[in-house]
Amino acid sequence: MSGIKLSSSENGGIASGGVTVREMTRLERIGAHSHIRGLGLDDSLDPRKCGSQGMVGQAKARRAVGVIYRMISEGKIGGRAILLAGKPGTGKTAIAMGLAQQLGEDTPFTTMSGSEVFSLEMSKTEALTQALRRSIGVRILEETEVMEGEVVEIQIDTAFGGENKAGRAKGGMEKTGRLTLCTTDMETVYDLGTKMIDALSREKVTAGDVIAIDKASGKITKLGRSFSRSRDYDAMGSSTRFVQCPEGELQKRKEVVHNVSLHEIDVINSRQQGFLALFAGDTGEIKGEVREQIDAKVMEWREEGRAKIVPGVLFIDEVHMLDMECFSFLNRALESDMAPVLVIATNRGIAKIRGTEYKSPHGIPLDLLDRLMIVSTEPYKHDEVRKILSVRCEEEDVEMADDAMELLARIGIETSLRYAIHMIIAASLAATKRKSGTVEIEDIKRVYRLFVDVKRSTQYLMEYNKEFMFNELDDRTTEYGVDNNHDGEDLALAGGGDGKDVSMATTP
Repeated sequence: MSGIKLSSSENGGIASGGVTVREMTRLERIGAHSHIRGLGLDDSLDPRKCGSQGMVGQAKARRAVGVIYRMISEGKIGGRAILLAGKPGTGKTAIAMGLAQQLGEDTPFTTMSGSEVFSLEMSKTEALTQALRRSIGVRILEETEVMEGEVVEIQIDTAFGGENKAGRAKGGMEKTGRLTLCTTDMETVYDLGTKMIDALSREKVTAGDVIAIDKASGKITKLGRSFSRSRDYDAMGSSTRFVQCPEGELQKRKEVVHNVSLHEIDVINSRQQGFLALFAGDTGEIKGEVREQIDAKVMEWREEGRAKIVPGVLFIDEVHMLDMECFSFLNRALESDMAPVLVIATNRGIAKIRGTEYKSPHGIPLDLLDRLMIVSTEPYKHDEVRKILSVRCEEEDVEMADDAMELLARIGIETSLRYAIHMIIAASLAATKRKSGTVEIEDIKRVYRLFVDVKRSTQYLMEYNKEFMFNELDDRTTEYGVDNNHDGEDLALAGGGDGKDVSMATTP
């Protein structure tokens, strides 16, 4: 479940006729795992308590993934594969997202579902190849000359007309200007042309800003505002960043790092539009010859010290949806010198491999299973479910009473954690309807009656299956989580007169 959280500020609001106009300052997307900030581990890779970084429970699995994180960060685990196996709703995807957050932006992390391979307009092996190469970063090192200093003054003059090289008059306006930059040791004045003036205007550069100008491209980067102007409150904003005035010479050589993925290099070199092909959407299939040439060039840069290979992570959820051809391809791809770390997740037990009649653990061929480091997840306990719900309430900005939280936690144990999480925002809307800012037991009860869980929905199908079209159900209803010997069994919510005695009861 995902939603949208709006944050507003009343500062500068205009009151007219008793109505306050609020300025919208932030629009945040709330996703199923937006509360995950990392793995929640300390320096010794032991899980922290109290839901650190949004992670709750699964101590053994988090500790195992923490070891994998340490190996990835030290570059010692390229070409390895990890399997996250467990029941639905036991935090497999959350652990993978925590690993991605822990690695940071510098390490490529690609996520996809096993079913995506069959929905793309390209071959299955091409889709997996592109996903693998998206997960391999190339850190290109380049030296360039830059001018870095604090802006002392900007003078812009506008002249009408003027003459061209042939001595003829030309219409329109022509902009010229002067830019004064300084460091702690020197100060220099530079003449500006029209392009540089436009670039300064786009970046909204003013006196007191510390900027860097790339001499080769003319690109202007605003580094922040000088500490010497920290008292200029009229030129400050909520996101103003203060930096020291640069030291030494204005012109200096700096090492610039470009982080790209192998797939981005593939696209740039395989399309006529070059870099713009990255924004075209569907990149189509890329010839193997192009990739071989790129791999050879990247290895050459690596030998020269101009580039560094950064093996990232490819996370494939619902990996049991892949077929034998895909599994064979992954098995061979892991033997490559530039293979990323492969993390896959599944909730299947002993199941058929897609497209075959062979059964295997987790629906994965045994030869690939032999390569995997398997991390298992366990069902959450009652206290862990309650803590997860508390974290989600904080993420979704929902205030919930203690007895209502206890009831919701019991619903999560009896039905599923996902169902209980979905009930949070719905119960908040029910509380808002009765003009209350806190979710109470009555709101949980109301939502519980409005939205059924899987067990109650299946029970309904058992009772009225003959009235549905294309019904193929036989007498083996226990396979669907319902026992015909308890016809009409349902979960009911019972509460005492004061709302404190809350229990889950079954009515025969």
